[in-house]
Amino acid sequence: MALIKYSRPNVDLHSKNFSDILDEFFNESLNYRKDSFMPSVDISETENEFEVSVALPGMKKEDINVDLENGRLSISGERKFENEENGKNFHRVESSFGSFNRSFQLPDTIDEDSIEAKYNNGVLNITIAKSEEKVKKQIKIN
Repeated sequence: MALIKYSRPNVDLHSKNFSDILDEFFNESLNYRKDSFMPSVDISETENEFEVSVALPGMKKEDINVDLENGRLSISGERKFENEENGKNFHRVESSFGSFNRSFQLPDTIDEDSIEAKYNNGVLNITIAKSEEKVKKQIKIN
């Protein structure tokens, strides 16, 4: 059986930032390592907080670590390949397995004591409130 690399349809290179293209290039080259994978991460911001969503399907929350040190949020863990010997011969395995580590430098305006992490249906959601004392204020010039 011949395996063909899957490429996402309707991906328009003109609508992407150059840095996004470079990230995809280097992340895809790292994904070829059999002992690690790179989970998808979405980061958004509201007026009062930052929200981080990490796609970790098939993982148990006990296998996920979330750490904050010196303003750097680190999410790590390991997804193991459950290879039960029930007479199965795998012809194709597209799921990624192995260890991962994603780190993000957070801005100085966060409230470190407010970080909450919830894991539900294969998605890790982390909310980080902004600190009102640290938010940059506009100074009016007289």
